[in-house]
This record gives sequence, structure tokens and C-alpha cells, in this order.
Amino acid sequence: MRLLITGNMGYVGPAVVAHLRHRFPDCELLGYDSGLFAGNLSTSGPLPETRLNAQHFGDVRDLPAELLQGVTAIVHLAAISNDPMGNRFEAATDEINRIASVRLATLAREAGVRSFVYASSCSVYGFAESGARRENDALNPLTAYARSKAMTEDALSQMEQEDMTVSSLRFATACGMSDRVRLDLVLNDFVACALASGEITVLSDGTPWRPLIDIRDMARAIEWAILRVPEQGGRVLKINVGADDGNHRVKDLANAVAAAVPRTSVSINTAAPVDSRSYRVDFSLYQRLAPNHQPRVKLGQSIECLVTGLRDLGFADRNFRDSDKIRLKTLSRLVAANRLTTNLRWIPAGIASSDPIEVKL
Repeated sequence: MRLLITGNMGYVGPAVVAHLRHRFPDCELLGYDSGLFAGNLSTSGPLPETRLNAQHFGDVRDLPAELLQGVTAIVHLAAISNDPMGNRFEAATDEINRIASVRLATLAREAGVRSFVYASSCSVYGFAESGARRENDALNPLTAYARSKAMTEDALSQMEQEDMTVSSLRFATACGMSDRVRLDLVLNDFVACALASGEITVLSDGTPWRPLIDIRDMARAIEWAILRVPEQGGRVLKINVGADDGNHRVKDLANAVAAAVPRTSVSINTAAPVDSRSYRVDFSLYQRLAPNHQPRVKLGQSIECLVTGLRDLGFADRNFRDSDKIRLKTLSRLVAANRLTTNLRWIPAGIASSDPIEVKL
């Protein structure tokens, strides 16, 4: 079996690579990444990419068709992956998240790839006032990032798949420790606040709902989707991935972190306006179709791993929201230093960002 993972050098990718190498020790495992966040390491151990057979560098917008020859399955993680980055780099977000994804799926179909696994997001539901969202409910994407995910799902559903199985995994909000950890995710942010300052400040009134999933459980879901056959949900499937008990109010997440990190206080802005990013999600379809790949990592375990992992790094940065552990900060600094264009393409040293270029690493 030959597996290709795009975006493997991000936050989720190292956990996916580790899991797939464990589950399929004899497979040929390939990575493809532009390297935007390659330097954002949070491990003192070997590089995550040492588990791969080969690491290819390049922009997913330019991924060469010949790389797909003989590939059994593609795990498509590559994306501009949160609301702040999507808002700051909206045009690039559409190119990378939607246009390049549809192009890749088309190339995959033409190359005879059996399984295309697309990392989507429950953020496509947007603001949902009543009831947990199911796969057939109307979508209400509120941001460039969420819109790009919803539009890609739609395009994948409409294209001719031939013999390729397409799985759009609508993941709950990611959390947990990684070899390239991000602190711009709600639970990770709260743990970082607790360790750095002993105080968690909730900017909303704490009532919005967030479904969470640990990145290790995301990796297990991806394993299931790689092996999924059309009899399990159809040739094309959109599915919520998480667990019903993973739906939490933001204030409860803050209090859970405070309970795990002694002498941490929680401050909630009870006068804040309504946060439009609130939704609960129904994961019953995933429970029915993937009974052997259900999430195992509980909230307390995710918190414990984050606390241990960050402490092992000596983390104590009160200004972490201005650090490279916030992905938008990484991109903004690279653009300011004329290393990236505003369309998020690499610039060779000495070439101004205004010059029209196309770079393949």
C-alpha cells in the first residue's frame, strides 16, 4: 500500500504519520508539504518525518500528477487552517483549500487512487442555536475558512468519482499535544494560559458550544476512512467525526483546565456579546459506521498530555499569542520578512515580495 499525506508538517500531520506507520508498518508512506510550519517544532525527539519513506516539498497548488502514480490513498490535510489566517489571507485560502483540493481529487481519480480522505471541519455548521447538527442539516459557514471547506465538500460530491471512494471528515475542533503544537485552538490556548500566567481569560460569556477531538483520535478516523469501502456510507460520504460527549461549553473547558493546573483562576466576560461560533454536533453516524474507530482520548487526557508536553518544553511564555505557536504569526512574519508573498508562495532570498514568482521547493 502506498499512502500520500499532504500537509503532513502541520499540527495534525505528525500524529497521523505516527499512527499510520504503527498501523501499516510495511506501507510506503509519503509526505507532501510546502514547509510553511516546518520549523515550528515542539519536540526534542527525532523529526516526525523520519517515520516516512520520503518527504516531498512543494506547494499543494502545484502538486505534480506523477507523484500520484501507484498511490492507494491520499490523506489531504494541506490547508490554511483557521479563521484568523483565512480572514488575513482570504484569496490564498480559497486557492489552497478549495481550488487545489478539487484539482488534487481530480488528479487522484485519473491516477486510479482508491481512497481520497479530505480533512473537513464541523465549522461548516457555523452558528446553530437549537439541537446538535447532523450531516444533512443546512450549513452556515461564517468565515473564509469554513466556506472553503463547505465549498470543497460540495465540489467533491459533484465530481465523477469513478472507482475512487471520497470521505469528507467533518472533524470537531482539534486539540492535544503535537510535535508541532498550535496554541491558537481553544483547549490548547487555555492550557497555555494556565501554565504561563495561572489565569484563563474567556473572552466570551462562556456559553458557546465547541465539539472537541484529540489529534490522536483524528488519526484513528483517518485510518478508518482510508480503508472505508462504498458499502460503508456510499461512494461519497460527508461525516461528522468526534463523539457526542466531546461537545463542551467554553466555560466548562476553562474550568477543566483550571482543575488540572493548580492555582489557576478563570475569568469569564459575562457581559460579552453573543459569540456566533457556537454549535453542537451529532456524531451518531460516525458511531454507527466506525464502531471500532471511536474516539478514545477523553478531555482530561488531552489536557494532561498538553500540560506534560508544554512543561517538558519549559513553556512559560506569557506572550505566547505573539509567538510562532500561533500560526497566523508565523505567516505574518514570513510575509513581513519577504520570505512569502501575500498569496503564501515562497520567495527565494533576495527577491522582493512584489515580484511575480512561482516557487517549488
